Amino acid sequence: MDLLIFDLDGTLIDSRLDLANAVNAMLAHMGKPALANERVYRYVGNGAPVLIRRAMGEDATEPECQEGLEFFLQFYRAHALDCTTLYPGVKESLERLAAAGKRMAVLTNKPTDVSRAILAGLAVSGHFFRVYGGNSFAFKKPNPIGVTALMDEAGVGRERTLMVGDSSVDVATARNAGVACCGVTYGFQPDSLEDPAPDLKVDRMEQMVDWVLGRKG
Repeated sequence: MDLLIFDLDGTLIDSRLDLANAVNAMLAHMGKPALANERVYRYVGNGAPVLIRRAMGEDATEPECQEGLEFFLQFYRAHALDCTTLYPGVKESLERLAAAGKRMAVLTNKPTDVSRAILAGLAVSGHFFRVYGGNSFAFKKPNPIGVTALMDEAGVGRERTLMVGDSSVDVATARNAGVACCGVTYGFQPDSLEDPAPDLKVDRMEQMVDWVLGRKG
């Protein structure tokens, strides 16, 4: 594998607490009761608009959801690195892949600006030749448009590209793009990796790197 495309939340970074805090700050602003953190975690993965729609509930109007989204994004941008950290082994894994000459990129449904700010704040942004977010294209994951763009930019074919993520959204993205997928079980939604199942499933990022660097031909 010569091109590795990483999801962000639940794959490279543990951002759960900051996301839950931002969602509950938004709910308080909108006069709604807080949600349990674990419930918020289950809502993550399809982008901020979907996250806020789920958190606000079915009774919320579109203008209310829009107001909630704007507050959430403003609050989250100011607090995105309060508690967020890289998962264990991620920094070392990225360094090993870079040393081996692998091209790496991030494809997330999180807004691009805050994604880049988080990666820079955690001192790993230099490993990625591109960071694409949920507002980078006309469609978010699981649409394959982001994977296709990254393959074109890197000059790497489908057979040499690996998508790495923690949820069924990432597996579906890989399937739609015709590339292989590695699922990490330590992320936000490990249960969703059962169906559809990824080509490879690992409990630690280092295991994925061992597989990539050990693969010949």
